Amino acid sequence: QVQLVESGGGLVQAGGSLRLSCAASGIIFSSNNMHWYRQAPGKQRELVASITSGGYINYAASVKGRFTISRDNAKNTVYLQMNSLKPEDTAVYYCNAPRGCENYWGQGTQVTVSS
Repeated sequence: QVQLVESGGGLVQAGGSLRLSCAASGIIFSSNNMHWYRQAPGKQRELVASITSGGYINYAASVKGRFTISRDNAKNTVYLQMNSLKPEDTAVYYCNAPRGCENYWGQGTQVTVSS
């Protein structure tokens, strides 16, 4: 079955950096578009960054210039490098892999940015 396992979250001060990883199994990773979402308390889940199977990248306006999404097809892993973190980046971050009519999610990793 499809599994997405995120790691790398934690507590960091404003201005700091974190690198999230999402290891995927059960999908043909190199052919799959991959996404990072986040959900803050009391807010809707929002799309943060996307990378297609062909390497096309897109970011939410709120993170552009600070976050970098990348993928390593040999490791079946997608990354989210987060720099210049702000308290408003505090959220649970989720890895997402759409496949046909299905939509797969990881369990999420908490990112907390203190001011």
